[in-house]
Amino acid sequence: MFEWNFDTDYSELVVAAAKEREKAQKATQQGRRMGSSGYTTPISRAMSPVASPVKSAKRAGGVVQTSRRTGDGTSSRGSSGGPDQKIFDIAALNLTSKEEVTVDEPPPKVALERGKLLEEARRVLESVGRNGKKSVSLVVIGHVDAGKSTLMGRLLYELGHVDEKTRVANERGSNKVGKGSFSWAWGLDETTEERERGITMDIALQSLTTPHRQITILDAPGHKDFIPNMISGASQADCALLVVDAATGEFEAGFDRGGQTREHILLVRSLGVSQVIVAVNKLDQVNWAESRYEEICRLLRTFLSQSGFQSSKTGFVPVAAMLGVNLVDRSSQGPPALTSWYKGPTLVDLLDKLEPPARDIESPLRIPISNVFKGQSSGIGVSGRICGGIVQVGERVRVLPGDETAVVRSIEVDEINVPWATAGSNATLYLVSIDPVYLAVGSILCPPWNLVPLATAFSARIIVFDIQVPITAGASIELFHHSRDVPATLSRLVATTDRASGSVVKRNPRVLSRGTSAEVEITLRAGTLSAPSATARPIPLEPFSVNKDMGRILVRRSGETIAAGIVLNVIA
Repeated sequence: MFEWNFDTDYSELVVAAAKEREKAQKATQQGRRMGSSGYTTPISRAMSPVASPVKSAKRAGGVVQTSRRTGDGTSSRGSSGGPDQKIFDIAALNLTSKEEVTVDEPPPKVALERGKLLEEARRVLESVGRNGKKSVSLVVIGHVDAGKSTLMGRLLYELGHVDEKTRVANERGSNKVGKGSFSWAWGLDETTEERERGITMDIALQSLTTPHRQITILDAPGHKDFIPNMISGASQADCALLVVDAATGEFEAGFDRGGQTREHILLVRSLGVSQVIVAVNKLDQVNWAESRYEEICRLLRTFLSQSGFQSSKTGFVPVAAMLGVNLVDRSSQGPPALTSWYKGPTLVDLLDKLEPPARDIESPLRIPISNVFKGQSSGIGVSGRICGGIVQVGERVRVLPGDETAVVRSIEVDEINVPWATAGSNATLYLVSIDPVYLAVGSILCPPWNLVPLATAFSARIIVFDIQVPITAGASIELFHHSRDVPATLSRLVATTDRASGSVVKRNPRVLSRGTSAEVEITLRAGTLSAPSATARPIPLEPFSVNKDMGRILVRRSGETIAAGIVLNVIA
């Protein structure tokens, strides 16, 4: 008999283990008796004192240790003087960890040659344009606490994309933490920190359908600390939904200098968004006053026009997100104070009229990565908006910057597996045959035979926003290109230009003041000022004339967006 010394941490396990050992010893003795009389009884794995078989030698601390069987059927460690009691007890319960065996499946093969793939894509897109629902991506922008996530959460519920069970769970959870007014926002703000703080911090991706549109929703954060995340979302959008707070003083806080309403409008226009819907939210807090609604519309119409939005591509609608008023249907009894003067469309009516821009599917593939995550099965998932071209399952893509390639295992668009995806789609690609360390937010996927240029210096034409401190040559800036932001320097002020014609007004200006259009040279710098000799890592970008989405940039300084522009030429 062994004399057992039990650990208090394993007390519960050992009680059960002792019973298993007793059964195993009886079975072993019975097997010996029958073996001596000429019969053999096979002992099953469950009857064995040690559930796992003896494995090959493993190195521990540089010494090779081997296991051997003793006469009574138990195992001992070489010359260590006895078995490891804890391992022995756990093994008797079949609780020992099993090594995972990963089987590398061969990567899929390309189904269609590029020419046939383009023909099929054109045929499908034309058919969808005539008979189906057109796809469009929409970024939701506005000042912090304007009710963006609440509006989207309530709209998703009204359209049937959020079930009653989820709504009740969000309501109970928000009430439990003392934030009952955020229950609708919990449909998009899913992280613990966002729910505790009551603000959106990162881009929330959802999708909804209207009678004629399939809309991908990009709910952007409104707090100024998360402008980089907002830029990442806006760079993936075709259209914008601007949500403003109609409460007295709240609209002014977002629209005045330093407010995010004004900055968000400039950002989305600079990133190529040409259609915007303005939802005047919380109008119930001012008793549905028509005068307040008209005042907000008048101020925003002027600023939108100055920012480059055409009046024919802007729309306004009064809503109350918490109450669900004027979101989907006006047939229900609305507040008389609103229905007495407003006879216009609902929010869904305006969303259903959004027009997707033309898609360039014949250009080379360009996919800026906005998110990287581990796939549920095999492969690494990356998501982003396809800025040009077409990608199919089985295709090999190059990851820039870097020298690595990967194979597309599968593609998802709006959580549906598809064999290929075209420009304009917000797609998720699952990649294999690549180490995850080579995939990062801001990287670009492109064909191995048509690479994106890598640049450390380039010329650009920019428009300076409403800034307090003029821009001088040598100024340190933060450069934004899709989901990537890098430190840079305005190394040279080449010339100021006319905003309408683009002709040169003055060469080698000393400073750039507000409202100025100029041609400049921008040089990337190393990520740290303490090592000036370090070389800057190049980033992939293209001239605006080659690819519009890949040629747009934003310039920020000290937490403020000071300029936006387009890439003219790559210098180095």
